[in-house]
Amino acid sequence: MIRHLAVAHEVTVAAPMRSRREAEGVDDLGRYCAKVVTARLGRLAASARMIARLPTATPSSFGYFYSPQLAGLIRAELDSGGYDVVVGHCSSIAPYFADAGVPKILDFGDMDSQKWLAYADSKAFPMSLGYWIEGRKLERVEKHLSRRFDLCLCTTAAELGTLRQFGTARWSDSVGNGVDTDYFAPQTSPYDRDLICFLGRMDYYPNQECMIRFCNQILPVLRSRRPAVRLTIVGARPSRQVRALAQLPGVTVTGTVADVRPFARGAALSVAPLNIARGTQNKILESLAMGVPVVCSPIAASGVDAVAGEHLLTARDPIDYVDAIVRVLENPVERDRLASAGRARVLSHHNWTASMQRLEDLIVECVARAGRGQQAGPGVRHTA
Repeated sequence: MIRHLAVAHEVTVAAPMRSRREAEGVDDLGRYCAKVVTARLGRLAASARMIARLPTATPSSFGYFYSPQLAGLIRAELDSGGYDVVVGHCSSIAPYFADAGVPKILDFGDMDSQKWLAYADSKAFPMSLGYWIEGRKLERVEKHLSRRFDLCLCTTAAELGTLRQFGTARWSDSVGNGVDTDYFAPQTSPYDRDLICFLGRMDYYPNQECMIRFCNQILPVLRSRRPAVRLTIVGARPSRQVRALAQLPGVTVTGTVADVRPFARGAALSVAPLNIARGTQNKILESLAMGVPVVCSPIAASGVDAVAGEHLLTARDPIDYVDAIVRVLENPVERDRLASAGRARVLSHHNWTASMQRLEDLIVECVARAGRGQQAGPGVRHTA
């Protein structure tokens, strides 16, 4: 997004930093930006602000991502009068610029409230109560925020539908995620016909939950039908419960890897059996782009512009998953069909160039709707 906007516009990026590694990325951002404004977000201070909001109506996640230092720097930038529009990504960033005196765009990405409420349904008490309270807080705040911004964005039609059901957004639209189809490209070397893979950060609860369930409920049935089948779980920071899955027959847990592509390309297919999924599942886009067939849950597929049965396969219960996976493993012609169709769909419907042009058009239109259309186009200055 930053690279695209910086071609014709002057872009300032303002963002909290949570680690030394993120701080090292400032120089890279500087290659594309007129200015980078950052402040360190200390873990202890962030946790304290999160806990302090537990008994209040403010979502705890808002406290976690708030830096008073960064807020002051952003106010100073906006007070300079040099900006035409502000674009913020995700609801927890909204407090930094909700009162800006220029056109404001809030990119929700996912509707976080619904994710927290989904967590509540899958957790045991008392954690379920905590997630439910946070979800309800966020839902109330999301409704309020949608009234304060000139334009609200989401990443998928499903998320946009949730936002519009709130009935509060003055103007809302969606801009889909893309994938780097040159980087995530197919390979010509053979794949392992008995290997399946899962891609995703393993410190993320929905990924943990689905892999634990898959290994305990689906993989044993799959191996009873095809004993040579193996599963590789590829993703950074696996939890103790995920690491323990490597003790099961046929399961490998890699932890952090330098490059996920060899693991995916070497597999017959990729699975994404998520019960909790909001927004776009990049793991699905990347697999499809590499010509690796995908078997996933309907809710995971809903975040991708693809047709079940044509570009990927969906399943609802263990038997459905086993049938779909075996269908791909035992039929090379079907695998080739899905590989080709999935890659073609990503090229036609998840192209970064088209998505970013749509974003830019919406930004320029937002400025125009605010009565400053004469300044839209090349030269518009943004802060993100």
